Amino acid sequence: MNPRKKVDLKLIIIGALGVGKTSLLHRFVHKTFYEDYQTTLGASILSKIIILDDTTLKLQIWDTGGQERFRSMVSTFYKGSDGCVLAFDVTDVETFEALETWRGDVLAKTIPMEQSYPMVVLGNKIDLADRQVPQEVAQDWCKEKDIPYFEVSAKNDINVVQAFEMLASRALSRYRSVLENYLTDSIKLSPEGQSKSSCC
Repeated sequence: MNPRKKVDLKLIIIGALGVGKTSLLHRFVHKTFYEDYQTTLGASILSKIIILDDTTLKLQIWDTGGQERFRSMVSTFYKGSDGCVLAFDVTDVETFEALETWRGDVLAKTIPMEQSYPMVVLGNKIDLADRQVPQEVAQDWCKEKDIPYFEVSAKNDINVVQAFEMLASRALSRYRSVLENYLTDSIKLSPEGQSKSSCC
C-alpha cells in the first residue's frame, strides 16, 4: 500500500480500575509518564499517527473507565473498534482474573462476533516488586486464547510501543482482509448458478 494512503483504526484499551490503562496510553502516544492520573470517567480518546507496512495509520485509541458502574456505558464504545488492548496489573491477581469478563464483553459487543478480532494482553507494572501474577500463568491464559502477551511497564517504558504496534499490525491485516472480502463480494453481478432470463 502507498504510505500516502491513510487508514483510520479505532482501538480500545480496557481492564479493571487502576491497572494503568491511561498511563500506558500516555506512554505510547505522548512518551510521558505521571505518577498520578485521575480516574477515567466513561472514556477519553487519544490519537497517534504511525507508519506500518508502508501504510500511514491514524490510530484513534479509546481509554475506557474500569469502574464497575461504568461497565455498561463503556461497552457501547466497543462498537466499530478494530482491535483491543486488555490490560491487567501484575501486582493484583483480581485484575488478571477479570480479563475473562472483559474479553467476553468485547467479543459479545463486536459485530459480527468473531474470534479473529485482534487483541493483545498487557501485564502492566512489572517494575514493581510485589508481583502476584506469575508470567507463566498469564502466558498460558493468552496462549490458550491465541492472544499475544506482553509484560510491560508504563513507568519504565518497557514493551509499550511494541505491544501497541503489534495490535495495530493485526488490526490492519484484519482491515485489509475485510476490505478485500467486501470488494470481492461486491463485484458479483448475478447470483451463482442462476441463468439469465431474457426479457422479450
